[in-house]
Amino acid sequence: MNIALDMMGGDFAPLETIKGVQLFLSENNHDDVHLTLIGDENKLIPLFKEYTMNPENFTVVHAPEVIEMQEHPTKALKEKQQSSISIGFHLLASGKTDAFISAGNTGAMMVGSLYSIKAITGVARPAIGAYMPGENGKLSLLVDVGLNADCKPENLSQFALLGALFSTYILNNKNPRVALINVGEEEGKGNILCQAAYPLLKENERINFVGNIEGRDLLLDKAEIYVCDGYTGNILLKFAESIYDIVQKRKIDDEYFNRFNFEMYGGVPVLGVNKPVIIGHGISTAGAFNNMILMAKKMIEQNFIEKIKNEF
Repeated sequence: MNIALDMMGGDFAPLETIKGVQLFLSENNHDDVHLTLIGDENKLIPLFKEYTMNPENFTVVHAPEVIEMQEHPTKALKEKQQSSISIGFHLLASGKTDAFISAGNTGAMMVGSLYSIKAITGVARPAIGAYMPGENGKLSLLVDVGLNADCKPENLSQFALLGALFSTYILNNKNPRVALINVGEEEGKGNILCQAAYPLLKENERINFVGNIEGRDLLLDKAEIYVCDGYTGNILLKFAESIYDIVQKRKIDDEYFNRFNFEMYGGVPVLGVNKPVIIGHGISTAGAFNNMILMAKKMIEQNFIEKIKNEF
């Protein structure tokens, strides 16, 4: 398998991406993985010499341009054809690589996923899933967390199925429970979207729907997949990130709250597109890049995209 990595994406690139690649190659026996490292050779080659790695395990693809975090995604992808993100999507779309990872411009990664890789036939809107550390030690998946600010009820039903498939095959949860985030537990609660989505989720025989959950239940053992529109999900995700920031500032060492360090899990998957795409946080360091490569590897090993295609 061939996994492509944007070496220039992220606040600490390319140093942390290089260190992440070194960590992956040194800690794991992955003879079946070849890495395609996309970035400016002038900046990468001196770092390769400093951080010794076997050149047989990777190929460098020169990308002289970088899409900066503040740039408009669509415009940047069109005008910067030689950027690391543009080249990464070209290699993935043409079948030269099997997965693509970047901690660069999130908007550009979303646009590239939707218009270069495209949605799987039958998926109305792809979504982004993010992890929520449960009090019981398990990970649940929150979906959508930002790709779709406005949704239709049918979208939430598809998000539930996409999340259930990811939870089953990547997070190893058998028959994962699906819950709808709402302002009350009773059927009929919520805004127009939630009221209309509830019966669709209830009637969907391909998921294990357990009803509504409130915000206070999000970190408890109530479900493995929590479904909402991207507007709500993004607010919840950013709130969860702030918890870890406060814990760090107060120098609190707590096993549970340490799990709010999202670098432990790497990036978040774009669910519902034709190839594995993983988006990392802009502040990703070596550990996060290592974990993103591991996730991409598992998605390929599990033939995860084909499993989604079969369901849809």
